[in-house]
Amino acid sequence: MIDVCLLGTGGMMPLADRWLTSVLIRCNGRMILIDCGEGTQIPLKLCGWGFKAIDVILFTHYHADHVAGLPGLLLAIGNSGKEEPLTLMGPPGIKEIVEGLTIISPELSYALRLVELSDSEICEIFFKDTDLIDNLVIRSIPVDHSLTCLSYSLELKRQGKFDAERARMLNIPIKFWKMLQKGETITYNGNVIYPEMVLGKARKGIKVSYCTDTRPTEGLVDFIKGSDLFICEGMYGDEKDFDKAVQKKHMMFSEAAELASKGNVRELWLTHYSPSLTDPEQYIKAARDIFKNAYTGKDLHKKTITFS
Repeated sequence: MIDVCLLGTGGMMPLADRWLTSVLIRCNGRMILIDCGEGTQIPLKLCGWGFKAIDVILFTHYHADHVAGLPGLLLAIGNSGKEEPLTLMGPPGIKEIVEGLTIISPELSYALRLVELSDSEICEIFFKDTDLIDNLVIRSIPVDHSLTCLSYSLELKRQGKFDAERARMLNIPIKFWKMLQKGETITYNGNVIYPEMVLGKARKGIKVSYCTDTRPTEGLVDFIKGSDLFICEGMYGDEKDFDKAVQKKHMMFSEAAELASKGNVRELWLTHYSPSLTDPEQYIKAARDIFKNAYTGKDLHKKTITFS
């Protein structure tokens, strides 16, 4: 199960009724935050999921509306009592950005781990290899913005069904079953027993993809394919703003919907609206004519996605 909270839906600057675009993802009690523009700690507080369990912050890019809220957020996380390391991931340059922003939040109760992701190829981070969330895979892909920018997908893997009959045939004691179900290899009576020996074919997991501040790219279609939820920027809704979207390297509602349709996703949430777009719902038809399960994202909108 994955819980998703769209903390804010604005681009460029926070408004009185719209926080800057950011999303919080919760899995097995741990949380991952994508982007933290100015004031992000406020919708985080309103979300009600707390701060302490945030283990990872992913940055799409280093424009102020996606990173300027970091110092205050780090302090809020510290005030929650967090002591475990916090991992920050983003495009090249993350070390310089974090060092600059943390000048005003120098004393934290936890360590910061910085991970620089490639700006030229898809990266994969398997959380099974860390002390964080088992079976979660984070992927990043470079996209097309005015500076280096990444889109992300988070996929909670689901292993095949445990075959108890097969385990009995192999004379595996019940005390080892749970370990094998978790994908662990065991040694019993001098024999190595692999999870694949008692697990069926891998089942469909849960996938959430997040894309903002970019023009549509060919690679995005395959990258988001099969997502249960695709959160994508719709900077402009009125087709008259197409030239502006191209010039500033953003997307129209219709272009986000085209990606959702080609990627065969289940549901599309639009976000990262221009401050001039005061009523996104006015233009949702342009998206739904292309992809019927398109919705205008709203601040603090939540969704729980379960295994199907």
